[in-house]
This record gives sequence, C-alpha cells and structure tokens, in this order.
Amino acid sequence: MIADEPLWHSPPINLVLSKDVVHIWRTDLNLPESKIQLLAKTLSPDEHNRANRFYFERDRKHFIAGRGILRAILGRYLSLEPAQLEFSYGSRGKPALANLNMGETLSFNLSHSHELAIYAIAHTPLVGIDLEHIRPMDKVEQLVKRFFSGREYAVICSLPDNQKQDAFFRAWTCKEAYLKAIGDGLPGLDGVEVSLTPGEPAALLSIQGDEEAASHWSVYQLTPSPGYMAALAIEGQGWNLEYLNFE
Repeated sequence: MIADEPLWHSPPINLVLSKDVVHIWRTDLNLPESKIQLLAKTLSPDEHNRANRFYFERDRKHFIAGRGILRAILGRYLSLEPAQLEFSYGSRGKPALANLNMGETLSFNLSHSHELAIYAIAHTPLVGIDLEHIRPMDKVEQLVKRFFSGREYAVICSLPDNQKQDAFFRAWTCKEAYLKAIGDGLPGLDGVEVSLTPGEPAALLSIQGDEEAASHWSVYQLTPSPGYMAALAIEGQGWNLEYLNFE
C-alpha cells in the first residue's frame, strides 16, 4: 500500500489508540546535551550498558535519545513514568513491554537511521517498522542479486538506472519491516518477496514462496522526512495510520 502523504502533527493531550489505528511517531535524534541527560536518567542499567558499548559519542547519544523517547512515548499510553517501563526481548532481540496489565495489548517497534528515529505503536504484536537514510550506492544490482529473490533481481535489472536505487530501498525497508514484525530472521531477505514496480502500491507477494501467507499482511511505504524511506509491516488489513511528532 502507498500511505497518503502524511500530515504529521502534535499528539493530543489525551492520547487514545483505537484497535484499528497505528500511531507512527518520528523524532530528530540530534538533541541538546541537557535533553540527552534527562532522557538518560530514564534508562535501565541494561540500556546504559548498551549505550556505553558504542565507539562514537554521536552514536551513544543517538541510542540514549532513541530509547529515552521510546520510554516517554509508551509512558503516555500507559500512564506510567518512563523509568517505570520494563522490556522483554524475543529470541532475535525484538523488544516488547514486560509490565502490561492483564488485558492490555500495546505493542511497538522502532527503527533509527542517521539522525532520525521512527516508532510504530499498535494493539497487535505483529508490527514492524524499518527506516533507512537514502545515500548514494554503488553496485545496486550486486546487492539485489545477493539478498533478493530471482524475480526481484530481474525486475530491478529491468528498471532505468535512475530508478534502481529507490526500488532497492523500497524493497529493503518492506522486507526488514516484515522480519522485524515477526521477530524472526529465519525467512531471510530473499524469502520475503515484495512488489517493486515503480508507482504501484507496496505489498508482500510471497513469504518463502507462500502467497497465501503474504496476503494476511499489510505493508505501507512511508516518507518520514526528505532523504529517508521507511516501511511499516503489520498483520491484518484495514489499518488507519496516524502520524505524530514527538516534541
């Protein structure tokens, strides 16, 4: 699917997430040092350890900002302080909320690239989002041949040179979003086949050759900011997307 050109806006004071709605949040990760320090106070010891493993200071700050903002966003839905949130992790590292009350179904996924982060919040655990900063790439066809299906490779090779890079990033983000949604890299990028024809809606065509399995999913192309491409993958149909700025 191609999401309508989004109108990003400030969140309402009373934040409500309906069962058929996905909230897409975006935020700049380049924050003043004072805000980084405030967000760092909300992180868990494990998150601090992860932050300290980054070699570059910029990457460390981006991690703190991304995780701290995630906590701030989720805390608004759950009426909890950001530091009160607890996370669990799947076998492939997919994070989930560990301290939901009985009957609560809030799920999330996040991605960051370069200076931007994006978050998806929904009431289904099978939701994934991927963000990529678009940069010039050499040897696109070689990457496609290595990571994509034979049919996808043929489609990209048939495109004009000025369309190949966009097609690559469109496919990459859709595939990654699906793999993040299921929390399992087992199918691999080449096992998730997506539509690649320019101008046509994004869609999963098959999952490990199974077209029926792919038909149960929705994929949305997103442009959260100039120079970026993103995709949302979520199980089911008929979702409504709302675009929110974290401020």
